[in-house]
Amino acid sequence: MAASLDFLGLESLEAERAELERRLGEGIAGGDRALFADLGRRLARLGEIIDVAHAVQSAYDDAEAARELLDASAGDEAEEVATMLATASQRAAELEEQLKLLLLPTDPNDARDVIVEIQGAEGGEEANIWARDLFEMYRAYVSAHSGWAFELLGSQDSDMGGFTNVTFAVRGPGVWRALKFEGGPHRVQRVPVTESQGRVHTSSATVSVLPEAEDVDVEIDQSDLVIDTFRSSGPGGQSVNTTDSAVRITHTPTGLVVSMQDEKSQIQNRAKAMRVLRSRLLQLQQEAQAADQAAHKRDQVKGGGRSEKIRTYNYKESRVTDHRIGLTMYKLDRVLAGELDEFIEALQLSEREELLAASTGGAGA
Repeated sequence: MAASLDFLGLESLEAERAELERRLGEGIAGGDRALFADLGRRLARLGEIIDVAHAVQSAYDDAEAARELLDASAGDEAEEVATMLATASQRAAELEEQLKLLLLPTDPNDARDVIVEIQGAEGGEEANIWARDLFEMYRAYVSAHSGWAFELLGSQDSDMGGFTNVTFAVRGPGVWRALKFEGGPHRVQRVPVTESQGRVHTSSATVSVLPEAEDVDVEIDQSDLVIDTFRSSGPGGQSVNTTDSAVRITHTPTGLVVSMQDEKSQIQNRAKAMRVLRSRLLQLQQEAQAADQAAHKRDQVKGGGRSEKIRTYNYKESRVTDHRIGLTMYKLDRVLAGELDEFIEALQLSEREELLAASTGGAGA
């Protein structure tokens, strides 16, 4: 039976863990915080793989022991041992499938928190109102998940109660694995409050999902930053305070611009703006390292046009359609109330199936 366990490679996995622990120690000793963070994430994942690999091996050992007992058993005892064998074999098979998933290529951002940016795109003021509706949908989705936390970072109200843009952070286990699929143009078909004739309009808002960067992930030269302060303004341009507390940071090498104005303190607005800037720079850095990956902000946002959409929300039919996997559900009110799990789980399953197919194809080549 031992030969059938060769695929686990437990010895090599244990050796790799020992090497990571050694390097982690060097990272601490050398004060290299970036190395420490990276190795820590890799070590945690490797530990999970090794635990499951040991469980697979244990289940196979149980099955082998039961098989040997079965050869020497008879009557009621044989029936009992046969049940033990079936149970151990089934558990081994289930754990082996779990291990295969763990051994698939991983998303480097799986352990990260996220920053989400929503902007009204095509449709004028109706697009801004739709941006607020999406914001409320995600806030409800986050609140329904134990261990997740929602933090509003900044927003710009529109004239009729929508958002021209809004930015928030989500923290908790698995937030990137869930929310990364939400990046892209979201199209809505409904009669807007701005329409006096009762005609259905199509509008859109763009959602960008960024992996939140840690201080050690991105080095920012302060000389590359142009920091402007100005007076915060509300919808229509009216001033909402009497001090220049709003902050706009421009990263000159990339041209990225981040503005924050929700806090009354200039220091707090600057800190929030730097969090968003750092996360955008991390994403650009990852894009440069893996230019063929599609789940990045440039691909997510595109032009924000009505034809470039990942999901459509049709009010007349109470229909929500995810165009990437062809999934349609007729429960718009529940989806807008934050019930997104069915869509997200289907997208996760589709991703796993693609990875498994690619892995199987590579193995057979």
